[in-house]
Amino acid sequence: MANLSLVLWAAIPPLLLLGYYYCRMPFAPPLLKLLMFFIIGAISGFLTLRLESDFENVASSFVNWHQIKRSLLGTGLRQLVEIGPIEEGCKLAAVVVPTYYLQHKYRLLHSTVFLFTIAVSLGFTAEENWIYFFHGTASIFERTIGTPAHAMFSAPWGYALGIYISSTNRLNRDKKFIFRAWLNSVICHALVNILSIAWGYSLPLRFLSYGLFPFLLWMFWRLEQLLRKVQGKPVITLISGRTAQRRYWQRSLVLFALVLGGNAIFGLFLLVRTISPLSPSKLFDTDILWLIVSQFLLNLFFGVLAWGIYRYLRHSARRRYF
Repeated sequence: MANLSLVLWAAIPPLLLLGYYYCRMPFAPPLLKLLMFFIIGAISGFLTLRLESDFENVASSFVNWHQIKRSLLGTGLRQLVEIGPIEEGCKLAAVVVPTYYLQHKYRLLHSTVFLFTIAVSLGFTAEENWIYFFHGTASIFERTIGTPAHAMFSAPWGYALGIYISSTNRLNRDKKFIFRAWLNSVICHALVNILSIAWGYSLPLRFLSYGLFPFLLWMFWRLEQLLRKVQGKPVITLISGRTAQRRYWQRSLVLFALVLGGNAIFGLFLLVRTISPLSPSKLFDTDILWLIVSQFLLNLFFGVLAWGIYRYLRHSARRRYF
């Protein structure tokens, strides 16, 4: 029963998110096909573990790989040459192989391939969740809040692959676009992992962790923009200034909003992680209750301020173009 509970906690949040994107996508493929890609994504996760283990064994035969990856610089190198390429490569293969078979029987739309990518990424997430839960290295809350991460990583190459497969004239530049998009995913994947690990190092390296949630927020924004493109909707415009000085000012506001909004989410995440081990009766102690209320209101203020900046930029863009 315990193992079944772990499987359900690992799979249900990714499946719910897949259902959310399925409902949003016009002309979505049959749900059973999406579930097939979800399962293939989970299988690719187990293949990833094997490839990463083999990579580390081979690397250790040439250098002291386990010693190298203990430093932040070594961790960054590991993410760039091992974790990012293998994980994004396995997910790409998990989309390409069944899609190659399906395209001989069906005319696949750009949006369909993009949704296949999301399904594989969320299946990969479910497998990763189960591994973390089985070994007790992450809480359910931590893994649930990170559910969209792999979909955000893979969105660029999923979008590029959709352009190539749905095109009637497949050009060489479209293949190059897939590789560039895949490389972008690898770099973003590695950077997120580096920023998340930085919390365990001493100052000043620990400050790098404050860039994690703003970067994740930007990646979520990018995923939503790519989703609008495959739906045939215009992207949301925030930079609309007529002069270079005005555009620089708006870009600064976007960056400021990401920092505020991302770290507001980060603050709430830390608050939940701090109080989750406490018993329910402890939550009503004066000191604990004051901590909860003050931290919640402070982070809510920063989040609302970030949202206000976003609405201001949207309003400015609408006045500029309409």
